[in-house]
Amino acid sequence: MFVVLGAAGKIGRAAIGALRRHHVPVRAVVRNPSHAEEFRALGCEAEIADLRDTPALARATKDATAVQVICPTGVRADDASAEMEATIRSIVDALDQVRPESILAISDYGAQLAAGTGITLTFHHLESRLVSVPAALTVLRSAEHMQNWSRLVGRATETGVLPSLHHPVTKSFPTVSAGDVGLMAAHLLLSGSRDALRVVHAEGPNRYSAADVARTLGEIAGREIVARELPRQDWVPALVGGGISTSYAELVAAMFDAHNAGRIDVEHGVGEVRRGDTDLRTALAALLARS
Repeated sequence: MFVVLGAAGKIGRAAIGALRRHHVPVRAVVRNPSHAEEFRALGCEAEIADLRDTPALARATKDATAVQVICPTGVRADDASAEMEATIRSIVDALDQVRPESILAISDYGAQLAAGTGITLTFHHLESRLVSVPAALTVLRSAEHMQNWSRLVGRATETGVLPSLHHPVTKSFPTVSAGDVGLMAAHLLLSGSRDALRVVHAEGPNRYSAADVARTLGEIAGREIVARELPRQDWVPALVGGGISTSYAELVAAMFDAHNAGRIDVEHGVGEVRRGDTDLRTALAALLARS
């Protein structure tokens, strides 16, 4: 039995779709009961559990052969770090009770670093805690998702300006489609692993800059769009204005500081890099169509 936590997210949905195409048994774990029927219609079992409810999570993962783990980020939490650390404790405690044969954890580029990475530090803690569970562990470290630009595509097509926390806007950075990460996760689950720890990095077919994002979005929208660096002092107010908490915004800002310093990347000499097929133009066209 393959169990997928956070099944209703982009990565979870893509992974479950791929697993079901191989006709393997899947149990989707969701927090919102309204999502359960969607997964049952795909032939999955569906369980309702909050990831911070250890007993419910242990029941939802009972008899699992492999579990795909993701730690959702607390974008509106008053103390985002504390909330995510509590979620990690709950997940690890539940898995330590269930003892699946293997675990696949969705992690992040830069998770090997123990300090100074903002929100990415959450994934360092996730990896560090999961190694204590007696199971084969694969960490799938994802580059920045192309879908993260969804909050800005509408504004950029209206104003002709794409504000960027990537400095300078000409610097290329690793990025990947979230759906491709899900497909890689499914492939890794199906192939199995007996390694105590396996590290896989996930990024797209190419690296892009914020200037590339603006130019490509302009080509799709049929107007000129330019990328402009958002001044550092404006980052947190802009993020909070977009609907996230100050606590979470400060973690995001710290992560981009690390990005811009060149610290968020593949861990040199460790693991492998897998590349998704979705290019930037395809991802942005889908975002623009939905906006």
